[in-house]
Amino acid sequence: MILSRTSQYAVQALIYMATQSSATPVLNKDIAAQLGVPAPYLAKILQGLAKGNLLFSFRGRLGGFCLREEGHKITLMQILLLTEGPAFTESCLLGLKKCSDETACPLHFRWVPVKKKIIDMLQDTTLEKLAKAVESGKYRLADVPGMLFEQAKA
Repeated sequence: MILSRTSQYAVQALIYMATQSSATPVLNKDIAAQLGVPAPYLAKILQGLAKGNLLFSFRGRLGGFCLREEGHKITLMQILLLTEGPAFTESCLLGLKKCSDETACPLHFRWVPVKKKIIDMLQDTTLEKLAKAVESGKYRLADVPGMLFEQAKA
C-alpha cells in the first residue's frame, strides 16, 4: 500500500486547495508552484479528480479548480480510490494475483489486520483535518519551504 507519485500529488494538491478560499478557483500552475511539482502532470491529476467528482473544473481566464464538497466530507480513502484504483485495498502485499484466506501469501495473515487499520485511518481522515494540521504550522505540505506557503496566503 505504498502510494504512487500520482496519489501523493493528488493528496498534496487537495490539501492545498482545502486551505484556500472555497469561493475562488485555484489555478493548476499556482498549486504546482506552491507544491514544487510539475504543472503538466498535476493538470492531468486534477482533471482525473474532476472526472471523479471531487473537483469542479472551470475553463477560461478566471478558471481553475475548486473542491466540490467541503473538506470535512472528503476522505483520504475517496481520493486514493480515484488515484490508485479500486484494487488499492484488495491487492496482495507481495503482488500475487490471488491472495485470500484460502490461497494466502506468506504475509497474508500478518498483513490483514495492519491493512484494516490503515483502511480505517484512511476512511476517518478528512481533507479538513489535514488542511487544519498544515495551517497550524506544525506540519508541512511539501518540500517547498514553509515561508513560501505563508507568502501565498498573504
